[in-house]
Amino acid sequence: MEEIIIQHIALHKVGNTTNKDSIRFSKDELDLEDDIRALLKHYFLSPFKTESRYHFSHESDLNLNEVFFYARQIFKDSDTFFNTSISLAKHLHAQSTHPKIKFGEFYVVLFDNCVVEGRKTKALGLFKSESRETYLKVVTTKDNYNINSDEGININKLDKGCLIFNLEEENGFIVEAVDHLNKTETHFWFDEFLHLVERKDAYYQTDNALAMTKKFVTSYLPHRFDMDRTDEAEILNNSARYFREHDTFDLDAFSNEVLDHPDLANTFKSYKTEYEQEYKIQIDDHFDISDRATKRQAKNFKSVLKLDKNFSLYIHGDRRYIEKGRDEEKNMNFYKLYFNEEN
Repeated sequence: MEEIIIQHIALHKVGNTTNKDSIRFSKDELDLEDDIRALLKHYFLSPFKTESRYHFSHESDLNLNEVFFYARQIFKDSDTFFNTSISLAKHLHAQSTHPKIKFGEFYVVLFDNCVVEGRKTKALGLFKSESRETYLKVVTTKDNYNINSDEGININKLDKGCLIFNLEEENGFIVEAVDHLNKTETHFWFDEFLHLVERKDAYYQTDNALAMTKKFVTSYLPHRFDMDRTDEAEILNNSARYFREHDTFDLDAFSNEVLDHPDLANTFKSYKTEYEQEYKIQIDDHFDISDRATKRQAKNFKSVLKLDKNFSLYIHGDRRYIEKGRDEEKNMNFYKLYFNEEN
């Protein structure tokens, strides 16, 4: 982040049209000291920690997506930056119709020296701050101290933001977006203001394939096959291992290697079609595996058997070394574990 520089920055005040809030434009770009620029760079960029990425979209013609159109205009001619920032503020104001959307500062920022997937490029940032927090200020007097309070913006809590990278223009640019407020406002920011669709890259494919596999094993299979929790655990472990140890995903290879039974493999392929229709996504039969997505999903593939309130059994390895039984005398179930060493 240190190499990234702020080339241009404009600030406007944007309210809610339904609440008859106004929109106020600044007269010119902000002229900031270096220390304030560094604080703002932290405020704007630090929330973008995920690899989920998007493209701009439109139902009929991508050029009719206002934010895409204005971003392209700035990338082509940075001299249009300030006037275009006003157009972006007007568009945001027009979309701010839900009563929960608050009045706040709208920043338009042009960055340079951004690196995305090994490529250096410019990025246009759009950010909105709405939340205020109360801060205590310790004031030194002549021979004593006093405490005052003030309201301000927490630079560690960006409310809404997006970064538009000047890459893949033909597809709607590469975009990252965040919204740390409620779901209503997330819908407004992502869908109504920006009109984003997920970018179907390696991260998208891997993340969705792992989520689908987890649901298939834990929710779908138990109702269709005679399986106990240890069988589920083995499939989950094998699935996670496949994604860790392979560079690419292949549907046939995964089904045969992980599920290891024709009926299970065919059921998984059928379930994939149902899952895609239910969640309105598309998971390719062959794609490059994202290490970041695999690591992010790892916590969801931990196999834990909770036995009453007495024991939690973590299953990491071979299903053959654990047996389930029933003690009729005690009228209780039991698990028998085989191992070589106790650590």
